[in-house]
Formats: sequence, C-alpha cells, structure tokens
Amino acid sequence: MKTTSRLTRREFVAASSKTLALGAALASGPALNVLGANDKIRLGFIGVGGRGFDHFKQFQAMSDVELVAAADASQPKLERAKAAASQIRTYKDYRQLLESKDIDAVVIATPDHWHAIQTIHACQAGKDVYVEKPLGHNIREGRAMVRAARKYDRVVQLGTQQRSGPTWIEAVERIKSGEFGKISLVRTWNCWGLESIHADMGNPPDSDPPPGVDYDLWLGPAPSRRFNPRHFDFYFYYHWAYSGGMLSAWGVHLFDVVTWAMGPTINAVTTVGGKFVFSDARETPDTAAVTFECPGYVWTYELRHGNGKDPWGEMDHGIEFYGTKASLRINRRGYTVFLEDARSEPLKVQDRGQDTQHKRNWLECIRSRKRPNADVELGHLGSIPGHLGNIAYRVGRRIVWDGQNETIPNDPDATALLGRTYRAPYLLPEV
Repeated sequence: MKTTSRLTRREFVAASSKTLALGAALASGPALNVLGANDKIRLGFIGVGGRGFDHFKQFQAMSDVELVAAADASQPKLERAKAAASQIRTYKDYRQLLESKDIDAVVIATPDHWHAIQTIHACQAGKDVYVEKPLGHNIREGRAMVRAARKYDRVVQLGTQQRSGPTWIEAVERIKSGEFGKISLVRTWNCWGLESIHADMGNPPDSDPPPGVDYDLWLGPAPSRRFNPRHFDFYFYYHWAYSGGMLSAWGVHLFDVVTWAMGPTINAVTTVGGKFVFSDARETPDTAAVTFECPGYVWTYELRHGNGKDPWGEMDHGIEFYGTKASLRINRRGYTVFLEDARSEPLKVQDRGQDTQHKRNWLECIRSRKRPNADVELGHLGSIPGHLGNIAYRVGRRIVWDGQNETIPNDPDATALLGRTYRAPYLLPEV
C-alpha cells in the first residue's frame, strides 16, 4: 500500500527544503509596523518569581514594550523586580494592577491555581494576556478562560512556546502532511534524576511564612492551611490544591505538540503509578505511566522523578512519532528522522529557538488582533491530556472522555475532579 512505502533520503531532503521555509514563515507571524515612541505595548506582570522574573527580563530587553507595573504576594520578589526596572509601580494585590489604565496587557506567571481567576479578571479589565502553562488548574477552568477571551475579545497566549518554534512548526507540518506514513504510536516522556530539584524535598514542619509574604493572598482560592516551605515557591507543583505535578505542569509542553500534530481527540485514559521513590512532602506521583486511547493510534506518557536516564542521552523530555515510512524524535535540541530504509542514516535538524519567537508572536497579535500561535483554545486542548492523566491516577481506574461535551460519563468521582471548590472570597468569575 502507498501509506507503507518507504521514505527515501532524496524525498526527505526535498521535503526539508519546503518545510524549512514554511516553518520560518509560520513562526515569524505578521510583520510589525514601524513604531514610534508612543506605540510601545505597556505591560504589567502578575507573579515575578522564577519563571515570572524570566519573562520580566526578556520583555525588558525588547525595545517596543514598556514595563509599567508588577504585582506579587511576596514583597522580596517585588523588590527584585523594582531593582531591575526602577520605573515600575509595584502592588501586592494584582487587582490593583488591573485597574491601571496605562497597562495594555499582562503576563501571568503565578502558581497554577491562580491562572484562571487572574486571566478572566484581566480579560474583563480589557487587558490582553500571556499566561503560563497549564492553562488552568483543571479542565473546567480552562474552558472558562476560553469563554472569557472570546467574550471580551482579548488576545490570550499560553506559555507553550514550542508553538512558535520554527523547528517544531516544521516537524508538525511534516507529520500532518503524511510524509512519515501512518502514525500508529506516539511516545512522550519526562525524566529527572536524584540530583535534580524534582528529587527528594523532605518533610519539613509547618512554620510561619517568610517575611514580606502575604500568605493568605498567595493561597487565594486554595484551601486554608498553615504555611509549609514545601507547599511554596517551586514546590507548589506537587500538591493537588495548587497544581497537578509535572504530569500536567511540564507534560503540557509535550501533550500540546501531540494534539497539534495528531488532533485533540482522546477516547479513554489509564494511569498507573505512585510515590515509589520518595517518602517526602509531595502528593503527586514520582513515577507514572499514562496510556491515551486515541482514534487510530496509541499514545503513551512516562514520568520518572527517581531516574534521569533518557534512552537517547539527550534531554529530560522527548516525543517520538512512529510512522510506517519513518519515525521522528523531537525535543528542545531539535528533531531526528529515522527512515524505515535501513540503509539510511538518521537525519537531524537543529532547534532554532522558541521562547523569544513566542513572545514576539503575542506582541504582534496584540497589534494585529489576530489569534496567537498558542491561542487560549489551543492551550485548553493541549492542557486537557495532563488533567485527564491525573484524574485517572487519582480515581485509580480507566476513564472514558467525551471531548465534545468535555465530560467523563457515568463516573461521579472522576467528574468531580473536572473542577474544584473555591475558598471565598477568591471565586472563579462567572463568564
């Protein structure tokens, strides 16, 4: 059959020349107009810790934006931002920042449990939004964020930056073109060893919050509890009240690419795993294997926190697409094509960046009012697999997914995990 014929090296090289140009064109987005001094996009930042401060510094280096204000529940983090850009105003409460008329758009890099509330409030305040991944704490929040972006006509970009990477665009276009034949299996993984920040975090006792931290505001919609250093800063990822572990918080980068290349349809999900390595403060699993049943192919995801051995010795993450003509492996170093023709050597394409391109795409779409590469709807669809993987893990059984209605039929326990309960007064705005 034609779909099982081998892809020759000559065909691969010919296809490469076409998709190199296509990837560059898609990543560049609409051209910018010549800007005057008054045409700068004025930015506010909600959350200026780790990743938030990275965004702050990257946008600061761009000549066509102006940094206006920052908001954070941590005074030390605000002071660091102020030291880096003395002209900015600082606020403890992000709602005061959103009241500012001299801010066009906001960058949200708070813990996951705040993403939806802050994004919806920003849309209601007339601000465009760049929000970190995953889109929301849960699936219902993600859909509410889509409704808000559409209702208030806002440009909302999710921080899945691979959507703007020329190499990733090129690889996905090749997969979608059928160049590699029928894809029957997709494999995705994350792995971190014992030396990484993802390893044993211990079990420190509860304590008082650090000086200058409004801990009640940091908790926001999450249940009230005493401060613990392993619930705070980076460690929030490992507690269900704030996030879904690396399965949803890092896995979303991989899942988004698979839904982009293969479509978002998932029929059922099974997850097995547990805390097999560490007896520390985390609630989320340190080891997990997820199987997504999809139309016409099987998709797997592996998560390891106790062993950082990538089978290819390349990076702590990756995706492999197995087709009848060729297989493709991709990560943030680039991608490699393995032809079914055993005589051909693997063909490698170097990564050409993504983070700056993703920010540029958002800024350009703020001007053009076009939808960005990681538009909120795409971000929602790309975030769903991680949430479903966690739901299947938490209920301990295979779940069936109705993607059309975004429901889990005939399973009340799993359905309850599609959303959450909010601590007053930090409620999800109605849209």
